[in-house]
Amino acid sequence: MAVEVGSPAPDFELKDQHGTPVKLSDYRGRRVVLIFYPLAFSGVCHGELCAIRDEFIATAPEDVQVVTVSVDSVFTHRAWADREGYTFPLLSDFWPHGQVAQAYGVFDEEKGLAIRGTFIIDGEGVVRWSVVKPIPEARDVADYHKALAELS
Repeated sequence: MAVEVGSPAPDFELKDQHGTPVKLSDYRGRRVVLIFYPLAFSGVCHGELCAIRDEFIATAPEDVQVVTVSVDSVFTHRAWADREGYTFPLLSDFWPHGQVAQAYGVFDEEKGLAIRGTFIIDGEGVVRWSVVKPIPEARDVADYHKALAELS
């Protein structure tokens, strides 16, 4: 079961594509769009993260930080970010395997990876909106804009 709207967002620390530790709580005072995805270099994930890069980032409010998480290694994230020009954090939930995805209720134990879950977290660290989709179904960044506008 995914973390419920109105609940505190579980804090975590993971390494980004550069090996730099990133804590969710480092973004207090800002809104965070926390995006879990199954695997780097896969078709639907590629489309979603390109939409984040090309459509969402440029038009998102200034107080919004995009953070993505998958079970891929830091090295995989670095190769993917370099190839695709992703400048937002791609965090590695590699070890302990899927621990953060589990905390958010979006880890598929059978497949060993995150399903598609997105959580909008306010500046106080509370989940204000979420959407969870099955692995083959892409999310629409327009929904993120709509949710952020409604939460303003």
